[in-house]
Amino acid sequence: MDHDPRPRVYGSDHDDPAPHAEPGHEYVVLAGGPLDGQLLDVTGWTAADRADGAALITEYGVYGPGGRATYEPDPAMPDRWAWRGDTP
Repeated sequence: MDHDPRPRVYGSDHDDPAPHAEPGHEYVVLAGGPLDGQLLDVTGWTAADRADGAALITEYGVYGPGGRATYEPDPAMPDRWAWRGDTP
């Protein structure tokens, strides 16, 4: 099986036949931390929602399954959110 170089969308299942970006959607790139390189679908999010960032569930963070990795917008790059740490 060949490795697909396209980034995976956060929340897609590992056996999802189409875990990549879809036309008509807006994404930000997650940079750093346990979700590094994944895309977060922010289609329909308000500017206020985007400004707040997100605490995303991940099993790969410091707190294991059910823990969250926090990401915030990078002011220098609006399509990139930087990892700020893990939280239970």
